[in-house]
Amino acid sequence: MALLKKTKAKATSELGVVKERKRGASLQVKRSRAGWLFILPFLLGFLLIYIPIIFDSIKYSFHEIDIITGGGYELVWVGLGNYQAALSDETFVQTLLSGLTGLIVEIPAILLFSLFIAILLNQKMAGRAAFRAIFFIPVLLTTGLIADIDAGNMLGDYMGSTTEGIDTGNTTGTSVAEIISAADIQNLFSNMIVGSELATRVTELVNNIFDIVNRSGVQMLIFLAGLQGISPAIYESCQIEGASSWETFWKITLPIISPMILVNAIYTVIDSFTSGNNAVMAYVNQLYSSAGDGNVISSAMAWMYFLLVMVIVAAVAGIISLFVFYQRKD
Repeated sequence: MALLKKTKAKATSELGVVKERKRGASLQVKRSRAGWLFILPFLLGFLLIYIPIIFDSIKYSFHEIDIITGGGYELVWVGLGNYQAALSDETFVQTLLSGLTGLIVEIPAILLFSLFIAILLNQKMAGRAAFRAIFFIPVLLTTGLIADIDAGNMLGDYMGSTTEGIDTGNTTGTSVAEIISAADIQNLFSNMIVGSELATRVTELVNNIFDIVNRSGVQMLIFLAGLQGISPAIYESCQIEGASSWETFWKITLPIISPMILVNAIYTVIDSFTSGNNAVMAYVNQLYSSAGDGNVISSAMAWMYFLLVMVIVAAVAGIISLFVFYQRKD
């Protein structure tokens, strides 16, 4: 009898614990609710503001605006006419191709530079936190109000003006802000079998080093977080086995941070295609502000550009995903 009473008491207490758990939400549910509450303002803004604008933009890209006498307008269906007019615009096509060619060199340069700086800042040295902040300051200085103030900087206008060149000595077509010229690179490659196109791209890459540094801050932090997530025991095992630093980097560090390379590659592609100084977006905005059918044609250009960006992002993600290594945590 005493054993039976103990068994009943234990069952009753366990039933009470289960009922108490059912009354209160679990920690995972509470975190999920907190997450949804955190992104609720964005979701409301996206559904109430951005979704209608997106649908209107798609609608305008397939229509022509006909101004009604006395005020107002009506939309006339033209099908793919605006897209054909966009492809017939030589300036748009040339700007698009030039931008794509430049990004083929620029995006790997940003990834390599940010990875190199992240590896340096991950070393044990005095003032490491200060150096990390210094490399991230350009990201803050090129956003928001500070970027608008810098846009009206007279010194920056002077640096971009056509004054006396450093190497050529002429007074036209050379900017003070240029570090090297195409002639310097061509002289360097004079004894090599290298085309002039490569010399031009290398020149643009070196002269745009300040822009590359500005756009590498976020990628640097992501790489740094990935490097700090690698267990020191792995490096200790490599040292015990006699592996060199070069072998450790290629066989340990690079495979472990390969997911961060994928994330940074996608982020860099999207950031490059949507940056404020992007030539394609600047031309689309300029055409939208022009008279006539510029607004509907610019909508078609914008959607063509969007689809092209999505295709490039998918291609980059698919190619890099083939080499991504995901470390098991168990």
